[in-house]
Amino acid sequence: MRDSLDSDSVGAALVTSGRPWRGLDFHPALPSTNTRLRELLTGATAGSPAAPYAVSPGPGEGALWWVVATDHQTGGRGRLGRPWTVPDRASLAVSAAVPVADPGQAGWLPLLAGLALVRAVREVSRAAGHEIEPQLKWPNDVLVPEDGDRKLSGILCELVTVGAGQAVVVGTGVNVDQGRDELPVPTATSLALAGVQVRREDLLVAYLDRLAEVLGEAGVTPAPGRSEGAQSQPGPSSVRTAYREVCATIGKAVRVHLPGGDAAEGTAEGVDDDGSLVVRTARGTRAFAAGDVVHVRPAGGGLA
Repeated sequence: MRDSLDSDSVGAALVTSGRPWRGLDFHPALPSTNTRLRELLTGATAGSPAAPYAVSPGPGEGALWWVVATDHQTGGRGRLGRPWTVPDRASLAVSAAVPVADPGQAGWLPLLAGLALVRAVREVSRAAGHEIEPQLKWPNDVLVPEDGDRKLSGILCELVTVGAGQAVVVGTGVNVDQGRDELPVPTATSLALAGVQVRREDLLVAYLDRLAEVLGEAGVTPAPGRSEGAQSQPGPSSVRTAYREVCATIGKAVRVHLPGGDAAEGTAEGVDDDGSLVVRTARGTRAFAAGDVVHVRPAGGGLA
């Protein structure tokens, strides 16, 4: 039987010196962690006695740096409006509200969330005694080479106006304990199927630590507090380089499905300084800021 998330231990770990997180709003079941956090940021449920939620932060800016998590997300969404549903207590379903300090850097936020998750998965799998080396399919799908490049997670970022500023809700779902028959498509995987047994609590804290770290280094959000004598942080250029190093899309033959229904094919040549995927097509080089990417494998290899 799968255990419920130990929200008390996670909350205590997050709200400590040097971390920006203010608290954890946990629910045994929830339609969507992103929707819940957007409501907190916009004040949509403020003062509503009918709201079926637990005690949580105040609305608006009081919800910045808060985290919403659930054992069972029943109405989650992925890119292009796809449903994202998983068995109860088998995955990590979490959303984090991060302020945008520099709107000019915000285009990189979804990509850097993927980088943070790659680092967290590597960290907790190493601690569990079976380190895996995940990679990213642009912009932020985490792939597991150890299980045929199957997809481990989904990340959906949504921009929200908060007072006079802006924030981004970073929604993340990670398959942790599912068996093959519990996954929605053959191209999905879980940490368990990759040979790693981890506590969801450990993965959640590691991910949020790495998320605050990379976004602060990139200048997207205010950097978390650091102790005196700490070495200087890498800048945006270093973090972008780190993303490109784990982006498996670069160099691949790809098909980019665009939000309007069109598609473009070519070779992914890189990720530019705006976070767009640069693809060399038959009609010239194009940069895509949004789209669903398919890696086109050699003949007989299928798609990923």
